[in-house]
Amino acid sequence: MRAESLKGHLDGMILAVVGAAPAHGYAVIDELKRRSAGAFDLPEGTVYPALHRLEADGLLASSWATAGGRKRRVYRLTRRGRSALTRRRREWADFSHAVEGVLA
Repeated sequence: MRAESLKGHLDGMILAVVGAAPAHGYAVIDELKRRSAGAFDLPEGTVYPALHRLEADGLLASSWATAGGRKRRVYRLTRRGRSALTRRRREWADFSHAVEGVLA
């Protein structure tokens, strides 16, 4: 899948992944790949800046956790993030329906 296809959608997809369960960055990358059947095999350099941006915008919050002797930053949705995810899902449904109407 071409990188420009992600423009405007990556933040919503990350919010959806973290909305399902708090996760560290690498787990977000893995889940995006799994849910997309491999179409979104994104590099850390794409996902981590988006996580940091979403946190700076107040849509995600993070805390440090230790698992298997490794310290990891775990992200979770904030109340604002949950509202943003609901709004993005509604916008996506409207957009995809309109595009389907044109392409079908």
